[in-house]
Amino acid sequence: MFRANVSHAQDDLFSSVNQLPPDKKKKLIASKYWHFYELIFCHIDETLFSCLYSDKGSRPNAPINTMVASLILKHQFGWTFEALFEHIDFDLLTRAALGLRTLESTPFAPSTLFDFQRRLFAHQLLTGENLFEQVFDGLTSAQLQELKLKTSIQRTDSVMLASNIRDYSRLQLLIEVVLRLHRILSEADKAAVQEVFAPYLKQSSSKYLYRLERAAIPDELSTLGHIYHTLYQTFQSFYGDTEVFAMFERVYIEHFRVTDETITVIAGNELSGKILQSPDDPEATYRKKRGGSSTGFVLNAVETAHPDNPVNLLVDVTVEPNTTDDSVVLNGRLEALLRKTPDLDELHTDGGYTSDDNDKALNAAGIAQIQTAVRGHTRNVEFTMTPMDETTYQVACPFQTVTSQPSRKRLKACFDLNMCAGCAHASLCPAQERKACRTFYFTPEDALRHARYTRITTLPRERRTIRSNVEATIREFVSRLDRHTVSVRGLFKTALFAFSRAMAVNFGRIFRYQCRIAREACV
Repeated sequence: MFRANVSHAQDDLFSSVNQLPPDKKKKLIASKYWHFYELIFCHIDETLFSCLYSDKGSRPNAPINTMVASLILKHQFGWTFEALFEHIDFDLLTRAALGLRTLESTPFAPSTLFDFQRRLFAHQLLTGENLFEQVFDGLTSAQLQELKLKTSIQRTDSVMLASNIRDYSRLQLLIEVVLRLHRILSEADKAAVQEVFAPYLKQSSSKYLYRLERAAIPDELSTLGHIYHTLYQTFQSFYGDTEVFAMFERVYIEHFRVTDETITVIAGNELSGKILQSPDDPEATYRKKRGGSSTGFVLNAVETAHPDNPVNLLVDVTVEPNTTDDSVVLNGRLEALLRKTPDLDELHTDGGYTSDDNDKALNAAGIAQIQTAVRGHTRNVEFTMTPMDETTYQVACPFQTVTSQPSRKRLKACFDLNMCAGCAHASLCPAQERKACRTFYFTPEDALRHARYTRITTLPRERRTIRSNVEATIREFVSRLDRHTVSVRGLFKTALFAFSRAMAVNFGRIFRYQCRIAREACV
């Protein structure tokens, strides 16, 4: 049964805070932990989580605002769960941040917190809603209003987060999945295929590979192909509805090709980054980017960036498989961005966020995308294409301006040959020379793309470098991570980390801003 936690709001004469000497109580009230209690804990909307619990009379839930705030603190400081509970039990500052006014009790057991996360995950699977995202959105909306921050200008960037999984080679992964299938078989089924499993049961997959000659790997892959085929045909009808067999089937399809009972090993260069990387995290994907590689997910963050703002806050965070291109992430989050910040009209990105689809969507939404790095080919001689109406453009080269005309598949601009004859750029001009004129062909997509390329040059110089500061924000997400590796597995738990860190980052900025205002007031 759902019950809100309001006990923290009831002042207790004998609370641990009131038992402190005046000077120490003053230091506690001025600490970031007390500000966390006031800015975050007190504004967590517990009713969002009522759907996780029965509406019938039963044992009430553990305090939700305390559990949510605990997870935020855990990810803010990079604590393990063991460290988190040590702080909850023995650290007066942590207890103050969580609204705990006495030292007698622990608000919940570790099993309760783990069950809470399982309920969150089950709710997302059922409804598609991440309740932690709703907490983040609610807190951020209130903070933007309270601080009167402008959201019309924003910036975005992404970072790859590695899942907390073992790094498997292809052969080791295939063997490991076979071993995990063996564990779920009945004793009778194990005995029936004992010879198939025998070579791999004597040691772990890593030790088996250690004794394997490098030259023998192709033959071993071929042997495993026949083993996978045999096991699939033998057990699909009996174990096909189990999670482990579904993983086995996925690996079988991803690594082997069967044609007329001939089993072929799919070449390594044909494998996608979306194939299973680890049996411990089926959602993690593999990607190479800028000379590095990662197995896991990509975190994308959007924050306010208006020069008039005294402090800027994160307004949107999302986590996707790391094979998802930045431009696809932006396209998928545009609707949410506009819902949260409807006055957005200028978005600063790098070249990775650009695409024809985004040009159309952003243009329709009235958002100017400011690109700081050009992605793809650029022309030696630039043509501007300014829309006059839905089908007509004013097209200008360095020396002429004409009105476009429709052609069979595209639009065209016809330039006077006499004026082109003396042009110093004639040899580099993208317009094609015809008998009557020089013709430049383009599409509406070309016009949008060119407008994006040149838009940054129309801004005041102080606004052209706005995007670079978002890279510092990205470092705040990964500053406590070892080689960008999160301490969790799976898309949901990685998203939980991302929203927790985002709320912690926003809190830290507001706290530092308030401290600065207080200092200036004392001068």
